Amino acid sequence: MASFSSSNGQEDQVLVEEKSFARTLILNRPEQLNAATDYMISRFLELLLLYEKDSNVKLVIVKGKGRAFSAGGDVTSAVHDINSGKWKSVAIFFRKNYTLHYLIATYSKPQEICHYFVSIMNGIVMGGGAGCSTHGSFRVATENSVFSMPETALGLFPDVGASYFLSRLPGHFGEYLGLTGARLDGAEMLACGLATHFVPSAKLPSLEAALHTVDSSDQAVISAIIGEYSELPMLKEQSAYHRLDVINRCFSRRTVEDILSALEREATNKVDGWILASIQSLKKASPTSLKISLRSIREGRLQGVGQCLVREYRVVCHVIRGEVSKDFVEGCRAILVDKDRNPKWEPPRLELLSDKTVDKYFSKVDDEDWEGLKLPPRSNLPASAIAKL
Repeated sequence: MASFSSSNGQEDQVLVEEKSFARTLILNRPEQLNAATDYMISRFLELLLLYEKDSNVKLVIVKGKGRAFSAGGDVTSAVHDINSGKWKSVAIFFRKNYTLHYLIATYSKPQEICHYFVSIMNGIVMGGGAGCSTHGSFRVATENSVFSMPETALGLFPDVGASYFLSRLPGHFGEYLGLTGARLDGAEMLACGLATHFVPSAKLPSLEAALHTVDSSDQAVISAIIGEYSELPMLKEQSAYHRLDVINRCFSRRTVEDILSALEREATNKVDGWILASIQSLKKASPTSLKISLRSIREGRLQGVGQCLVREYRVVCHVIRGEVSKDFVEGCRAILVDKDRNPKWEPPRLELLSDKTVDKYFSKVDDEDWEGLKLPPRSNLPASAIAKL
């Protein structure tokens, strides 16, 4: 979920540390769980483009201040603009946000094969926060990490390139995460590939100090440095990743209805709180969001990260425009504003939503001023360049 908000004191929202050949960008809205504002995204883009051309910069480190890397979803401001008839201004923010994620996914220095981007995900990583971290070359989780793509509960869908990185997780684990909004800890993030390393938070200062000394064009050197501080954590007994066989049986089904039926059959065969929780999450989510999300992730399996972002931008414009369904506004009202946690989805049930209606979200927006997402050329990369997951 891309995040949208406005804030005072903008110049302090992204802090920059320069040490030797490394630059550290610190998301600095801890009271808002580092939910990204328009200024933060613009500043992020500006700095990454600057560093990419600077021969004195070998490594970019990104982290969040406080207990979150970024929770992403400061979406109440976006909904305010949508309700004020300003959906196009929200679309501009999503456009800029997706461009940033593409830049991170293809981050490179001219004439070099390495990609120097390290995300330190020491805390909450949700929605737009996943886009600013999961597309990077090195993704460091800790015992404090909490990952989730909770969009279907808000009437949205996993965007920010999630149809790319979720579709490339083992088996159908990505469909499970994208449809249910399930949370993962740092050990699970490492196990499924969302993280490349697991470093205890107590070791992060030492790791960062070591990374500040990097003066190498060899990606293996950076990986080895992070590896010196890494551990291999044990998965908890109740981890969803232990249930990958059940997930593959159920979430490989063709439709959301088939997935739900498969889970319900599993529930009749054995008593398992995890299965019941998954069923409950699906039944509470927006039916429209579920069907959009499944199709998006499935299409993402066959597309590069740029193609995924272009498609997601088309879909998100339909969502925020609200002509097909207003579930996004309703979901934010029920979960974030009134907090009655009782959204009135339209349509209210999966079987009332036709494939033809879902198709509308993947079509061009019928507005003479609308343009699809045009990603910046990356001339130093091969045409097949994709994210590193």
